[in-house]
Amino acid sequence: MRVNYNVSALLANKALNQNDSKLTTASERLSTGYKINHAKDNPSGLAIAKRMNLQLRGLSNASQNASDGVSIVQTAEGALQEMQSMVQRINELAIQATNGTNSDKEREMIQMEVDQLKEEIERIAKDTEFNGQKLLNGDCDLKGFSDTPGVKVTYYSDEVPLGKYVISSINPRYDADGNLQDGSVSVNSPADAKISYRGDQVTVTGSNSFEITFSIEKNATFTGAVTLDLTGIGAMRMQIGANEGEVMEIRIPTVSLKTLGLDKADLSTKDGSRKAITLATDAISKISTIRARLGAYQNRLEHTADSLDVTHENVTGAYSRMMDTDMAEEMTEYTNLQVLTQAGTSMLAQANERPQQVLQLLQ
Repeated sequence: MRVNYNVSALLANKALNQNDSKLTTASERLSTGYKINHAKDNPSGLAIAKRMNLQLRGLSNASQNASDGVSIVQTAEGALQEMQSMVQRINELAIQATNGTNSDKEREMIQMEVDQLKEEIERIAKDTEFNGQKLLNGDCDLKGFSDTPGVKVTYYSDEVPLGKYVISSINPRYDADGNLQDGSVSVNSPADAKISYRGDQVTVTGSNSFEITFSIEKNATFTGAVTLDLTGIGAMRMQIGANEGEVMEIRIPTVSLKTLGLDKADLSTKDGSRKAITLATDAISKISTIRARLGAYQNRLEHTADSLDVTHENVTGAYSRMMDTDMAEEMTEYTNLQVLTQAGTSMLAQANERPQQVLQLLQ
């Protein structure tokens, strides 16, 4: 028996400290609900979990972005729906005004309603916005530019390869109403190009849905070729993913009386009424095309939001399995450690009493 060094007490104290440390860890896990509270608990697991948490937060925001995109599309589509109703009314009035039973005086009264409808169409086109951003004025469409002030790019389809296109010659020819006529423009590409005119708008079409539309100012002068630069930028970019580059571009073309071809609709004469029927039909077709595009956007965004929600759910499950404490298992461990700690405390007390037995040998 030794007095200077109580090895039994040292061993009991060491075991007690180890169990107490484990008990503290178990108590922390039970209190926080997390299996990993410090980097020392699981260094690699913590790194993976934090990346997952970053992904989770990004997915949540991306889902909200997709929902906002649906709201934007619905706002624009609702405005176009009302505009289409007004164009349909203009078409009805044009058919009414074309009837030979109407006099010019009656057509002038019909034109008064048409003027009001045109003003409202223009107002809706200018005032429709979402969160302060105009939707129908072309701000949300792909941009194109020309090197000549008298020419302005108004639209080009998604299928048009980006880059520069040359209008080989522009020699405007106008009819009595100031509308461009055949032969005003010639182009070199695409090889199968077809050119059509409506008011001051020129549309170049080709195979594979190739389409470029530009306007020509009436008083502009042209001395040579005109180059159009199609940039492919300008659409509203929706961040629909948690990572860089996971975006969706929403294009909303410019909608106005001019782009719809209704700026010169005049029902005050019989001839003008007949032309207005064609103009209204073309305008309805154009609005329907835009609405169809918006409908496709909305369907895609709704599926995107659903997909993001499913991904968020699955990643949350993986994150939970890695980070959350199994309460039943941890409680079992806690109870076991609590018993061991109590036993260690008792044994340390017993070990501390052993040197006192030496006193019996000294009596």
